[in-house]
Amino acid sequence: MTEPTDQSPSPSSSSLPPKDPISLIHPRREPFEHGLLPIPKLIFSDPIQTLIPLKQKLLQSSSPSNRLNSSAISESLQISIDHARLVLDTLASVLHSDSDPLVNATPHDVDSVGVDVLDLLLFLYIQSYKRLLPRSHKDSAAVADVWPSTSAFDGYLSALSPLQLVRSNSRRFMPSQADEEAHQLSYLQKHLGNILSLLAETVEGEGEESLVSNVLSVERFEHLGFLVHFGDKGSEGIQLSQHAPFFANSDPDMPAVPVPAAQVLDWILQNIASSLENISERASLKENGPSGASDPDVAMADASTSSVTKASISRGPSYIEGISKSSIVKQASDLKGSSVKVLNSHESVIYILAPLRYATIYGCSDTTIVLGAVGKAVRVEHCERVQLITVAKRVCIANCRECLFFFGVNQRPLIVGDNHKLQVAPYNTFYSQLGEHMSEVGVEAALNRWDEPLALGVVDPHDSLSHPAGVSDVQTETATCLDPDQFTNFLIPNWVSGEFPGDTDCNPFPLPDAYLASLERNKKTLGEVKQILRETPLEENRKRELSSALHVYFKDWLYASGNIRQLYCLQGD
Repeated sequence: MTEPTDQSPSPSSSSLPPKDPISLIHPRREPFEHGLLPIPKLIFSDPIQTLIPLKQKLLQSSSPSNRLNSSAISESLQISIDHARLVLDTLASVLHSDSDPLVNATPHDVDSVGVDVLDLLLFLYIQSYKRLLPRSHKDSAAVADVWPSTSAFDGYLSALSPLQLVRSNSRRFMPSQADEEAHQLSYLQKHLGNILSLLAETVEGEGEESLVSNVLSVERFEHLGFLVHFGDKGSEGIQLSQHAPFFANSDPDMPAVPVPAAQVLDWILQNIASSLENISERASLKENGPSGASDPDVAMADASTSSVTKASISRGPSYIEGISKSSIVKQASDLKGSSVKVLNSHESVIYILAPLRYATIYGCSDTTIVLGAVGKAVRVEHCERVQLITVAKRVCIANCRECLFFFGVNQRPLIVGDNHKLQVAPYNTFYSQLGEHMSEVGVEAALNRWDEPLALGVVDPHDSLSHPAGVSDVQTETATCLDPDQFTNFLIPNWVSGEFPGDTDCNPFPLPDAYLASLERNKKTLGEVKQILRETPLEENRKRELSSALHVYFKDWLYASGNIRQLYCLQGD
């Protein structure tokens, strides 16, 4: 087994690249957060020893343009055709280049377009990545006030529920942005030599003493953009090669000369070392600075109802964290980017009515969350009794319990980890700008695969918290379809939809017949009750008494269901 060694050079600080934020290298979060699949045959104990010979096999199976469809992936990796298509769909959601044909392919064309062999190799390599463990909250006593109470049966269950597992021993929360970035950079630092060897091609020198060497052309170098980018805002249309001194400012009319892989390795490792040092310095300043100093990495542990932070840094997602017994609305103008994370929120209603690329829901309970249109991927993890209503291209559910999902989704919902009593249903709402947001992010209303969940294993090898130690893997419990008789529309008030009205005035996703019939029956029953009330001969004082009784019962329901809080919160905004 070839264990990668730490290939980080130890140059003096003066030889490191400057710490101008524009010049700092960052890992791309998307492959690490949304691109890991718990499929055993994709996870190699020694990635490089497996992938080097596999590279030749993949190239032989690929098209003349070095692209692979699901059939070729299935045969080469010895996985089912469903899992091969899942690989393609997942790659389409995390690829770095928006100009890649796979990114722009319609759901029906994904298989015919296929994936570039080199992108697939990088994707397969990072399946060996292990997520950073959740951290303890620095004010666990305060968190205990909003966290759901522990069940009386917790001590007797061998398999903890998702939130019980996260909060066992101490209150634990998703790692900070800085900690995750450092962890991902350290992983790349350790494995970069192997990764470059997958991308490089071998050439022989000329002359009697010719040497065989590994080199990277500018085209192959660009594939590293799958894993890293420069600057706080990412590439923003600037190719990765333009940041590299050996490729930058090359004559566009002349092909750039390939560069030795060793030279590329040294340069990237120097940049990673500089970024890790910068992260360490910022953490030290935060730790030793005044207590009121703001966290340059977006404080993820001290959020309140106004916790979508907009100003501290320009990269990364917006965070909504720590919402408790409240209701909030966020429009596109309230978010600082195209990704959002909703963390550790309880007994609340959260509206995020915006076009998004990525969304993460983590550690929430007893909360209703309405997401706008999400063009890449949604991940829901460690949640209990959450109701999520969203339009998305792709959704992954991990380690959740007693959650209900109303989906307008173009790909099969993926279910991984330890899940219990999940239900799925067709999309059930709309807001005025929904159609515009769907067009912007590329979600199709004609295709809704809400009722085709794909369940993988209980054990997630990327996450040591997803299962008790020593448990052998079995298929996770899949989601069941909501009984049509329990299906209702969810009404988003007009005054929540924002100040910019759109053209959407109904649910853009066609409902299955059973659910449509259920709504029609409910509508008919309501109409009949109204008619009976209108036609019942009552004296005026009796009519007033009846009206008063109906208002009392409705008010009682508002308080009992908690919806009265939503009315007060949203009208107060």
